[in-house]
Amino acid sequence: MSTTRVALRPAINDAIETLRTAGVHSPQADAEHLAAHVLGVERTRLALTPLVPPGKLAEYRELVDRRAQRIPLQHLTGTAVMGALDLAVGPGVFVPRPETELLYAWALAQLEALPHDHAPLVVDLCTGSGALALAVAHARPDADVHAIELDPAALAWARRNADDRIAAGDTPITLYADDATDPTLLTNLDGRVDVVVSNPPYIPEGARLDPEVAEHDPPIALFGGPDGLSVIRRMIPNITRLLRPGGGVAIEHDDTNGSALAALLAEHGEFTDIVEHPDLAGKPRFVAAIRT
Repeated sequence: MSTTRVALRPAINDAIETLRTAGVHSPQADAEHLAAHVLGVERTRLALTPLVPPGKLAEYRELVDRRAQRIPLQHLTGTAVMGALDLAVGPGVFVPRPETELLYAWALAQLEALPHDHAPLVVDLCTGSGALALAVAHARPDADVHAIELDPAALAWARRNADDRIAAGDTPITLYADDATDPTLLTNLDGRVDVVVSNPPYIPEGARLDPEVAEHDPPIALFGGPDGLSVIRRMIPNITRLLRPGGGVAIEHDDTNGSALAALLAEHGEFTDIVEHPDLAGKPRFVAAIRT
C-alpha cells in the first residue's frame, strides 16, 4: 500500500488565489476552513498536518472549486457557528452570520443581570436554523426558550438542530410553526418574557446581494418589504405585549435601517433605553431597547 503524501500548504495557497479571483470576500479564511473540514481538524491546527494523502487533496480541491462557484462555505461544511455551538445548515435555511454573535452576547448580558433565583423566559422570533434560541439555551440551561419560525424548510433544520442539542444533553427549547407577526402569537406568555431576540427578514427589496445570499439563502428569510422594515414593524406589537416591564428586546436589521428601527420603537411609546449597536466593522447591526 502506498504511503505517499503531498504537501498541504501549496494547495491552500492555490486555493486562496482561486477564491480571491472568484470574488470570495475572505479567501484565506475560507481556504483554510475547507482544508480543516476535509482533514477533520481545527483550523488553528493545520500547521500540524503539513502532508496529506493525495485523496484528501483531491477532495479539498473539489470543495474549493465549489466555493469558487460562490456556494456558501457553510453549505460545503454543513455547519455554522453560533456561540459555543456548531449548527447544521444547508439549502432551505438562512445561514447565521458572525455579526449575530453580538446580538447573542447582548442577550446573555441581559439574562446575567436577572436575579439568580429567577428562571429566564426567552423568545426568539424568526429563528431560522434555531441558532439564537439554541445558543441561549446552551449557555443558560435554566432558561425557558421559545422559538418561532414560519417557513417549513427552515423549521425542519431548527428541529434537527434542537434534536441534536437534546442528544448532547442541552435543555430542550420549544419550537413553534407560526408567524412572528400573528397578533395571537404566544398570548399565554404576555407580560412575562425577559428577553426577545430576533434576526428577521430585513433586507429591502431590490438590494444588490452577493451570490452566496441571492442564490442560496431562502428569500422568505431575507426580504422585509420595500424599506426592509415590514416584518419588523408588524412584530413590534407582539414584542411589546410579550415583554414584562424591564424586559429587553434586540432586533437585527439592515445596515441602512438602524435609526429607522430605533425611531419605530420610540414612536411606539413603550420602550426606553433604545440603543443602536454597530457590528465589528462599525456598520449598524441591531437595536436594543427596554420595555417600560
